[in-house]
Amino acid sequence: MAWYAYCIADKNAFPEVLHHRKPVPFESVAGILGNQVFLYPASDLAIIVSEHLPPDTLDQKAAVDHARVVGDCFKRGTVLPFRFGTIFHDDEALRRSVRSNQRQFLANVERLRGKAEMHLKVVVDDCCPGHEKTIADDSVGKEYLSSLRENATRQRERQTKARALSVQMHRIFSPLEEEISCRRTDQGKMLLDIAHLVDQKCVEKYQNKYSSATALLRDCRMQLSGPWPPYHFVHRQTRTAAQTANAAQA
Repeated sequence: MAWYAYCIADKNAFPEVLHHRKPVPFESVAGILGNQVFLYPASDLAIIVSEHLPPDTLDQKAAVDHARVVGDCFKRGTVLPFRFGTIFHDDEALRRSVRSNQRQFLANVERLRGKAEMHLKVVVDDCCPGHEKTIADDSVGKEYLSSLRENATRQRERQTKARALSVQMHRIFSPLEEEISCRRTDQGKMLLDIAHLVDQKCVEKYQNKYSSATALLRDCRMQLSGPWPPYHFVHRQTRTAAQTANAAQA
Protein backbone atom coordinates (compact mmCIF):
# COMPACT_ATOMS: atom_id res chain seq x y z
CA MET A 1 0.00 0.00 0.00
CA ALA A 2 1.38 3.40 -1.00
CA TRP A 3 0.96 6.32 1.39
CA TYR A 4 0.50 9.98 0.55
CA ALA A 5 2.19 12.04 3.31
CA TYR A 6 0.96 15.41 4.63
CA CYS A 7 3.06 16.17 7.67
CA ILE A 8 4.91 14.90 10.72
CA ALA A 9 3.71 15.69 14.23
CA ASP A 10 4.57 15.05 17.85
CA LYS A 11 2.66 11.89 18.78
CA ASN A 12 1.61 13.48 22.08
CA ALA A 13 -0.58 15.92 20.15
CA PHE A 14 -2.71 12.95 18.99
CA PRO A 15 -3.71 10.87 22.05
CA GLU A 16 -5.72 8.49 19.86
CA VAL A 17 -2.49 7.02 18.45
CA LEU A 18 -0.42 6.80 21.66
CA HIS A 19 -1.14 3.13 22.33
CA HIS A 20 -1.22 1.85 18.76
CA ARG A 21 1.40 0.41 16.45
CA LYS A 22 -0.75 0.44 13.34
CA PRO A 23 -2.32 3.38 11.46
CA VAL A 24 -5.36 4.85 13.19
CA PRO A 25 -8.09 6.73 11.26
CA PHE A 26 -8.01 10.48 11.84
CA GLU A 27 -11.74 10.92 12.17
CA SER A 28 -13.59 13.80 10.48
CA VAL A 29 -10.59 14.72 8.31
CA ALA A 30 -10.67 13.93 4.58
CA GLY A 31 -7.52 13.96 2.48
CA ILE A 32 -6.81 14.45 -1.21
CA LEU A 33 -9.48 12.96 -3.46
CA GLY A 34 -11.64 12.55 -0.35
CA ASN A 35 -9.46 9.70 0.98
CA GLN A 36 -9.49 8.79 4.67
CA VAL A 37 -6.60 10.30 6.61
CA PHE A 38 -4.62 8.11 9.02
CA LEU A 39 -2.26 8.71 11.92
CA TYR A 40 0.74 6.46 11.31
CA PRO A 41 2.67 5.88 14.58
CA ALA A 42 6.46 5.98 14.28
CA SER A 43 8.33 6.02 17.59
CA ASP A 44 7.68 9.44 19.19
CA LEU A 45 6.17 10.82 16.00
CA ALA A 46 2.88 10.55 14.15
CA ILE A 47 2.96 10.69 10.35
CA ILE A 48 -0.27 11.99 8.84
CA VAL A 49 -1.02 10.04 5.66
CA SER A 50 -3.76 8.74 3.39
CA GLU A 51 -3.84 5.76 1.04
CA HIS A 52 -2.57 6.50 -2.45
CA LEU A 53 -3.10 4.67 -5.73
CA PRO A 54 -0.59 5.35 -8.55
CA PRO A 55 -3.26 6.56 -11.05
CA ASP A 56 -4.42 9.24 -8.57
CA THR A 57 -3.97 12.70 -10.07
CA LEU A 58 -2.35 15.37 -7.93
CA ASP A 59 -3.86 18.56 -9.34
CA GLN A 60 -4.46 22.05 -7.96
CA LYS A 61 -7.42 20.86 -5.89
CA ALA A 62 -5.19 18.17 -4.37
CA ALA A 63 -2.70 20.90 -3.41
CA VAL A 64 -5.49 22.80 -1.65
CA ASP A 65 -6.58 19.62 0.15
CA HIS A 66 -2.98 18.95 1.19
CA ALA A 67 -2.73 22.41 2.78
CA ARG A 68 -6.12 21.97 4.49
CA VAL A 69 -5.07 18.69 6.14
CA VAL A 70 -1.78 20.22 7.32
CA GLY A 71 -3.73 23.18 8.68
CA ASP A 72 -6.13 20.91 10.58
CA CYS A 73 -3.18 19.09 12.16
CA PHE A 74 -1.52 22.41 13.01
CA LYS A 75 -4.52 23.22 15.21
CA ARG A 76 -3.53 20.25 17.37
CA GLY A 77 0.17 21.12 17.77
CA THR A 78 3.54 21.44 16.06
CA VAL A 79 3.76 19.98 12.54
CA LEU A 80 6.50 19.52 9.96
CA PRO A 81 4.74 19.77 6.58
CA PHE A 82 5.84 17.48 3.76
CA ARG A 83 6.17 19.01 0.33
CA PHE A 84 3.05 18.58 -1.81
CA GLY A 85 3.28 15.31 -3.73
CA THR A 86 5.35 13.33 -1.18
CA ILE A 87 4.53 9.63 -1.59
CA PHE A 88 5.94 6.56 0.15
CA HIS A 89 5.50 3.45 -1.96
CA ASP A 90 4.91 1.08 0.97
CA ASP A 91 5.09 0.75 4.77
CA GLU A 92 8.77 -0.13 4.71
CA ALA A 93 9.67 2.99 2.71
CA LEU A 94 7.78 5.15 5.22
CA ARG A 95 9.38 3.49 8.25
CA ARG A 96 12.85 3.63 6.70
CA SER A 97 12.51 7.35 6.01
CA VAL A 98 11.42 8.05 9.58
CA ARG A 99 14.21 5.90 11.05
CA SER A 100 16.94 7.54 8.99
CA ASN A 101 15.71 11.09 9.72
CA GLN A 102 14.24 10.65 13.19
CA ARG A 103 16.83 12.75 15.01
CA GLN A 104 16.36 15.64 12.59
CA PHE A 105 12.55 15.35 12.72
CA LEU A 106 12.53 15.41 16.52
CA ALA A 107 14.94 18.37 16.61
CA ASN A 108 12.74 20.30 14.16
CA VAL A 109 9.59 19.52 16.14
CA GLU A 110 11.28 20.89 19.24
CA ARG A 111 12.69 23.93 17.40
CA LEU A 112 9.30 24.82 15.91
CA ARG A 113 7.18 23.98 18.95
CA GLY A 114 4.72 26.80 19.62
CA LYS A 115 5.82 28.68 16.49
CA ALA A 116 3.79 29.85 13.49
CA GLU A 117 4.54 31.38 10.10
CA MET A 118 3.27 34.82 9.08
CA HIS A 119 3.41 35.69 5.39
CA LEU A 120 3.93 39.20 4.01
CA LYS A 121 3.74 40.30 0.40
CA VAL A 122 5.28 43.73 -0.15
CA VAL A 123 4.98 45.51 -3.52
CA VAL A 124 7.10 48.58 -4.29
CA ASP A 125 8.06 50.52 -7.40
CA ASP A 126 11.02 49.10 -9.28
CA CYS A 127 14.13 51.23 -8.75
CA CYS A 128 15.21 50.31 -12.30
CA PRO A 129 12.06 50.66 -14.44
CA GLY A 130 12.09 49.18 -17.89
CA HIS A 131 12.96 45.72 -19.16
CA GLU A 132 16.37 44.13 -19.08
CA LYS A 133 18.35 44.50 -22.27
CA THR A 134 18.09 41.45 -24.45
CA ILE A 135 21.53 40.29 -25.51
CA ALA A 136 21.39 38.94 -29.06
CA ASP A 137 23.30 35.76 -29.85
CA ASP A 138 25.32 37.61 -32.48
CA SER A 139 26.21 40.58 -30.21
CA VAL A 140 29.93 41.30 -30.13
CA GLY A 141 32.43 43.77 -28.78
CA LYS A 142 31.34 46.98 -27.06
CA GLU A 143 27.61 46.38 -27.59
CA TYR A 144 27.79 43.01 -25.84
CA LEU A 145 29.85 44.28 -22.91
CA SER A 146 27.66 47.36 -22.50
CA SER A 147 24.50 45.23 -22.29
CA LEU A 148 26.09 42.94 -19.73
CA ARG A 149 27.19 45.87 -17.57
CA GLU A 150 23.79 47.57 -17.76
CA ASN A 151 21.90 44.41 -16.78
CA ALA A 152 24.34 43.72 -13.93
CA THR A 153 23.89 47.29 -12.65
CA ARG A 154 20.10 46.90 -12.65
CA GLN A 155 20.36 43.65 -10.69
CA ARG A 156 22.70 45.20 -8.08
CA GLU A 157 20.42 48.20 -7.58
CA ARG A 158 17.38 45.95 -7.12
CA GLN A 159 19.29 43.79 -4.65
CA THR A 160 20.31 46.87 -2.69
CA LYS A 161 16.72 48.14 -2.47
CA ALA A 162 15.41 44.66 -1.56
CA ARG A 163 18.01 44.31 1.21
CA ALA A 164 17.24 47.74 2.63
CA LEU A 165 13.50 47.03 2.68
CA SER A 166 13.95 43.56 4.18
CA VAL A 167 16.14 44.99 6.96
CA GLN A 168 13.44 47.58 7.66
CA MET A 169 10.82 44.84 7.86
CA HIS A 170 13.01 42.85 10.22
CA ARG A 171 13.37 45.84 12.54
CA ILE A 172 9.61 46.41 12.57
CA PHE A 173 8.49 42.82 13.10
CA SER A 174 11.49 41.26 14.93
CA PRO A 175 10.78 37.67 13.76
CA LEU A 176 12.57 34.65 15.19
CA GLU A 177 13.60 33.64 11.68
CA GLU A 178 12.82 34.87 8.19
CA GLU A 179 12.80 33.69 4.58
CA ILE A 180 12.77 36.35 1.85
CA SER A 181 12.62 36.27 -1.93
CA CYS A 182 12.31 39.11 -4.44
CA ARG A 183 11.20 39.24 -8.05
CA ARG A 184 10.07 41.74 -10.65
CA THR A 185 6.39 41.51 -11.60
CA ASP A 186 4.89 41.78 -15.07
CA GLN A 187 3.52 45.18 -14.03
CA GLY A 188 7.02 46.54 -13.49
CA LYS A 189 6.92 46.39 -9.69
CA MET A 190 9.19 44.67 -7.19
CA LEU A 191 7.54 41.97 -5.08
CA LEU A 192 9.09 40.83 -1.81
CA ASP A 193 7.75 37.55 -0.48
CA ILE A 194 8.52 37.45 3.24
CA ALA A 195 7.91 34.55 5.62
CA HIS A 196 8.39 35.31 9.31
CA LEU A 197 8.60 32.71 12.05
CA VAL A 198 6.98 33.98 15.25
CA ASP A 199 5.85 32.67 18.61
CA GLN A 200 2.16 31.74 18.38
CA LYS A 201 1.52 33.71 21.57
CA CYS A 202 2.78 36.84 19.78
CA VAL A 203 0.57 36.62 16.66
CA GLU A 204 -1.77 39.38 17.82
CA LYS A 205 1.22 41.61 18.62
CA TYR A 206 2.60 40.89 15.14
CA GLN A 207 -0.73 41.83 13.54
CA ASN A 208 -0.70 45.12 15.45
CA LYS A 209 2.79 45.83 14.12
CA TYR A 210 1.50 45.16 10.62
CA SER A 211 -1.19 47.81 11.06
CA SER A 212 1.49 50.28 12.15
CA ALA A 213 3.77 49.31 9.25
CA THR A 214 1.08 49.92 6.62
CA ALA A 215 0.64 53.45 7.97
CA LEU A 216 4.40 54.05 8.16
CA LEU A 217 5.43 52.64 4.77
CA ARG A 218 3.01 54.45 2.49
CA ASP A 219 5.13 53.80 -0.61
CA CYS A 220 4.57 50.04 -0.18
CA ARG A 221 1.50 47.91 -0.77
CA MET A 222 1.44 45.17 1.86
CA GLN A 223 -0.66 42.05 2.33
CA LEU A 224 -0.57 39.82 5.42
CA SER A 225 -1.75 36.24 5.89
CA GLY A 226 -1.37 33.71 8.66
CA PRO A 227 -0.79 32.21 11.09
CA TRP A 228 0.25 29.19 9.01
CA PRO A 229 2.17 26.00 9.70
CA PRO A 230 5.92 26.74 9.36
CA TYR A 231 6.24 25.69 5.70
CA HIS A 232 9.31 27.84 4.95
CA PHE A 233 11.23 26.78 8.06
CA VAL A 234 11.24 23.00 7.81
CA HIS A 235 13.08 22.12 4.58
CA ARG A 236 16.18 24.25 5.04
CA GLN A 237 18.92 25.15 7.47
CA THR A 238 18.09 27.93 9.90
CA ARG A 239 19.00 31.32 8.45
CA THR A 240 20.24 34.23 10.51
CA ALA A 241 18.41 37.52 10.59
CA ALA A 242 21.37 39.18 8.85
CA GLN A 243 20.68 37.22 5.66
CA THR A 244 18.37 39.16 3.40
CA ALA A 245 16.67 39.18 0.05
CA ASN A 246 17.59 36.98 -2.87
CA ALA A 247 18.59 38.57 -6.13
CA ALA A 248 15.71 40.30 -7.89
CA GLN A 249 14.76 38.55 -11.08
CA ALA A 250 14.23 40.32 -14.37
